[in-house]
Amino acid sequence: MLKKIRRVFLYLFLSSLAYVLITKFVDPPITTTQITNAFGLGLRRDYVSWENMSYNIKLAAIASEDQAFTDHIGFDWDAIEKSLRPKKKKKKSKIPLGGGASTISQQTAKNVFLWQGSGYDKYIRKIPEVYFTFLIEAIWGKKRILEVYLNVIETGPGCFGVEAAAQYYFKKSAKRLTRSEAAMIVAGFPNPKKFTARPMTRRVAWRYPQIMREMNNLESDEDINDLLRSK
Repeated sequence: MLKKIRRVFLYLFLSSLAYVLITKFVDPPITTTQITNAFGLGLRRDYVSWENMSYNIKLAAIASEDQAFTDHIGFDWDAIEKSLRPKKKKKKSKIPLGGGASTISQQTAKNVFLWQGSGYDKYIRKIPEVYFTFLIEAIWGKKRILEVYLNVIETGPGCFGVEAAAQYYFKKSAKRLTRSEAAMIVAGFPNPKKFTARPMTRRVAWRYPQIMREMNNLESDEDINDLLRSK
């Protein structure tokens, strides 16, 4: 019995390692979230290379989702610690703030290799999420993680990836997105089915100017600039 269990774990480890190695060079064929949406809102996606994504959309994603992206090894421990502190009671905001302790690396691991979930399902997913996050940090590197993230993340009703969002909202390629357009797309990430750039929802109108300010602040960061301007 113990030998069988070991074989199962060995098989799971080797197959997962092989898939991570393959997707370092080949775009993930499909994700569980994309499959789920395909039966409802349809599926718009068009994976594009790093060179065909504008500097603006890369910067907007880091500014909004993970400003410590170039500094951590998959997990932002400061953000995790902050999220675990007891929260003071405040009046409930009518506009959700979004964000949290989940890094771009963690989100990528979840989107590519695992599933979305809430409640107890969310906690069951955490262990493999940690495993895959460490793997992609070690094997892919930051540039590939951000590239895949921007290709697979849900960006609008039935849209996955920044190319699909750019075409859907602005009738242009992701390579030509302006700073404000990039910020508008990213502003909807907490719930892209609900928070849309066009028609612009209240949440996006409130959030995207904040993202643009953070983009301006981050441009002086040498590590982020080196990453975003790499070829």
